Amino acid sequence: MNQALPGRRAQAARNDEVILQAARDVFIADPDAPIAAVAQRAGVGISALYRRYQGKEDLLRQLCHDGLKRFIAIAEHAATEAGDWQAFAAFLTGVVDADVHSLTVHLAGTFTPTREMERDAAAAATLAEALFARAAASGRLRPGVVGGDVSLILEGCAAIRLPDSERSRQLRLRFLGLLLDGLQAGTAGDLPGPPPGPAELNWRWQQPPPAAR
Repeated sequence: MNQALPGRRAQAARNDEVILQAARDVFIADPDAPIAAVAQRAGVGISALYRRYQGKEDLLRQLCHDGLKRFIAIAEHAATEAGDWQAFAAFLTGVVDADVHSLTVHLAGTFTPTREMERDAAAAATLAEALFARAAASGRLRPGVVGGDVSLILEGCAAIRLPDSERSRQLRLRFLGLLLDGLQAGTAGDLPGPPPGPAELNWRWQQPPPAAR
């Protein structure tokens, strides 16, 4: 019986990944979709899903936290690049390639974050700020560009979504290549309008007030 336990654990892990992948597909397409749609896409009973997650909010929170951890891993790896601009470009490319923002910003406001998520979010922000500072120190960053501009660039890339996931990935990276050129010093003309402020970037993380009964 003990010998069968690792196999059961492995099967449980596989089932969990199937559920998480189904949840990514369902909730990225429609964050308001019911949790039953996840079970249907995963090919499991709703009871199997509830054995792993307390409800839809718990599942959304897990997806977003997975995206946040991926963001941190990408930023940490990019930080090992010797060149300052190269590190910055590798960071943006990694985030876009992994479609991280579809699991973070896209799902923001649909759940209550845990303290662990808040700590990881602070760590992610620190890593991103350090990479941005390196790009600025390299002299290759266009004057007037702020960190908030980079956040919106990543959102813009994540908004490119076609039925073909691989084609979506290709177009996101193509779009990012154009934007990276525009981020570099020597680009003609001043940037129009004021840069985005913290309130304009963080509002989506606020959960809407509960509906009146």
